[in-house]
Amino acid sequence: MSEAQWERTLTVTTAEQTHALAAELGGVLEAGDLLVLTGELGAGKTTFTQGLGEGLGVRAGIISPTFVLVRIHPNLADGPRPGGPDLVHVDAYRLDSAAEIDDIDLENTMDTAVTVVEWGRDRVEHLSDSRLEVDLLRSVGGDNTAATTDGDVMDFDTDDDDEPRTIVFRGFGPRWAEAPKVLETSENGGY
Repeated sequence: MSEAQWERTLTVTTAEQTHALAAELGGVLEAGDLLVLTGELGAGKTTFTQGLGEGLGVRAGIISPTFVLVRIHPNLADGPRPGGPDLVHVDAYRLDSAAEIDDIDLENTMDTAVTVVEWGRDRVEHLSDSRLEVDLLRSVGGDNTAATTDGDVMDFDTDDDDEPRTIVFRGFGPRWAEAPKVLETSENGGY
């Protein structure tokens, strides 16, 4: 796996800030962009994707594609980016390999849409020579945690949407040779 060309870390304290940051990023995304979202349950991956959708100008109503694997959200002709790319939202949690990703045939939409893959690390890198990785990290505590088989902790208490989160962005490949200006950090690393 190649090294990231840059990394930016931002802190958000509310779900609204997560959404707003992603909406700004969505405003600079282009057809063909691949985003790989990583974070435990309740970290804000769907909230982040909803913000991307707003910035891209796609139809509202983005929900997690957990049970269908892929949802396509079309760009709105009367939205903020008429003629802009659609959003393809993928949940790769139940997929074990790059071969299973290939079976859902994302290659047909990669050139005309922005593709966001939750749980896609080590599964989708072959789809594009460039990708933006987004890690959403939240503090974990309390009694509602469960250990996964690989030792990570997953917090099933998703009621606290407004706890602080750290969002780490990493750019790979020629498309992401430089970090987008919307990811420039403030003096304290917050958004």
